[in-house]
Amino acid sequence: MIYLFIKQYNKAKEKMNMKSLKLPLEVKQELKRVSRVAGYLWNREWAERNAGNLSINFTSFFTKEEVQGRGEFIPYDFPKEVAGYIIFVTGAGSYLRTLIDDIEEAACIIYINEEATGYHIIWGGNPEGFRPTSELISHIKIHHFNSVHKPDHIAIMHTHPIELIVMSHHKLFQNEEKFNHSLWKMCPEVRVFTPKGVHCTPYALSGTEDLADVTIEGLKTRDVILWEKHGALATGTNMDTAFDLIDVSNKGAKLLLTCWSAGFEPVGLTEAELKELEQFF
Repeated sequence: MIYLFIKQYNKAKEKMNMKSLKLPLEVKQELKRVSRVAGYLWNREWAERNAGNLSINFTSFFTKEEVQGRGEFIPYDFPKEVAGYIIFVTGAGSYLRTLIDDIEEAACIIYINEEATGYHIIWGGNPEGFRPTSELISHIKIHHFNSVHKPDHIAIMHTHPIELIVMSHHKLFQNEEKFNHSLWKMCPEVRVFTPKGVHCTPYALSGTEDLADVTIEGLKTRDVILWEKHGALATGTNMDTAFDLIDVSNKGAKLLLTCWSAGFEPVGLTEAELKELEQFF
């Protein structure tokens, strides 16, 4: 009886600690942006059931004193380089549409301990037994890559854009250069706003380090990662810019598929016209 009382008291204390965490204004603004973008994804039918996941690197917005000693410790094998990271991330099995109105039910902010042996949920994650997305390792490794190579890219979006996924089943997917040329030629904006194009990533099992590693390789040279027969991923300075990269790429795919469904091969922009657009990169 005493043991149960102490256990309940500790859980209540952990929840109070999480609730008392003061979020900086910049973090609150980013969370509002996440809720708005989640609405875009749901309305586009890019986030069926619990599909997709989002994360933001909030490490620079908090001090260690603000986050240490909060929440239950949950063991997890992280790369040593990410010790001390503070990450907003959606939950395993959570529906992205829940982010629109109840963000604390579908996402959390975690603090990775200084030994990188686990994490504490320091905000959100309200349902009993809540855990971050099963693709947490992919997000964490990408955040570390960005912190070194693209430090202003703090947001990661993984979603299921219909037309891009359809194109990942097409033979063009096996030739990345032709694939990107086919998208770029459909509309000037596609060439201008995704100048590095799409990385055609071979199929890999979700939630594995293999998927994280091939994704990072793609991010070295491309704007958007298209996971074969699965979905797309992009990073950005915030969730809006990550969304825009996938949205523009998907527009190219949608235009191409529309031409094919109408029974003709699109003429597309000429090589000279595509070259002319490079002045806007």
